[in-house]
Amino acid sequence: MFIPAISPTADDALSDLLDQAINNKTKPLGSLGVLESLAKQLGLIQNTRDIAVRSPAILVFAADHGVVTEGISAYPQDVTWQMVENFLAGGAAINVFAEQNNCPLQVIDAGVNHAFGPRDGLVDRKLANGTHNFAQEPAMSRATCHAALAAGMALAAELEGNVVGFGEMGIGNTTAAAALMHKLTGIPVAQCVGAGTGLSPTGVLHKQRVIEAAVARHASVNEPLDVLATFGGLEIAMMAGAMLKAAALRKVLLIDGFIVTSALLVAARLQPAILDYCVFAHCSDEQGHRQMLAALDAKPLLSLGLRLGEGTGCALALPLLHAAVNFLNRMATFESAQVSAKAD
Repeated sequence: MFIPAISPTADDALSDLLDQAINNKTKPLGSLGVLESLAKQLGLIQNTRDIAVRSPAILVFAADHGVVTEGISAYPQDVTWQMVENFLAGGAAINVFAEQNNCPLQVIDAGVNHAFGPRDGLVDRKLANGTHNFAQEPAMSRATCHAALAAGMALAAELEGNVVGFGEMGIGNTTAAAALMHKLTGIPVAQCVGAGTGLSPTGVLHKQRVIEAAVARHASVNEPLDVLATFGGLEIAMMAGAMLKAAALRKVLLIDGFIVTSALLVAARLQPAILDYCVFAHCSDEQGHRQMLAALDAKPLLSLGLRLGEGTGCALALPLLHAAVNFLNRMATFESAQVSAKAD
């Protein structure tokens, strides 16, 4: 499997130039808080002082999961394809928030158990009608996993802009994400599992036991790509591929919630430098996301109690990227505004 090389963004000279530009704006040092570190990160990613948000896009990957047959979701599997129809009709939260920010949305069928046929607005990359039940067998073959990664890379290579947001839809995918989190971080399953679409405490405990039994069944699986093939989803694998390629192309990656971060977790185990390119939109209310972020040493921009997925956090964080760009590019300096700087 070809994994694209990703260059770290570290550049001492550019870092100093960005610090000087940020610190010389008409404000006390550090007073724009996270926006200052965000502007600097964008500069290092884009390898320039003249940062920009150009043609951002949000990709929503959809697929089904065989593990739903274990009763781990509060909703039936049909909700996956029904929500894809909702995306195509413009009726979902991500549609509203993306439109609000003039951000194009791509909906990708990575493996939904439904025949959509040719549809305007739907990118057909279906590799199968969902995964196998990982409680009984690997979710997908190594070949299918590699095909999903490659498909994601190809999608990212086609994007014109320099900012990519990631979202997902797939009944059962918090179960896959929790299994990936456990296998790749070593955090106990009980701390990885949450309510997902709204399970009761009894349902969460059942979900935990399903994952624990599956982990025991596949105890010999440890390498990142093997873990992804065994426990992941087609949408998760395709996202991971798209993330790897987007970072290799020095695009900004806007990371949404629990499931999207699990895809990044796989990508980061393959290419750790990818984390330089990631802007973490928010901390989800899904159990485990905070610890997953901590495992990646990630600092999310927002904490709004979201646990919807779809890329909604990305769309809501996008104005903060614009704000970081605009203050650095348009705010006056002490010299240009003839404002006295801080006394020594």
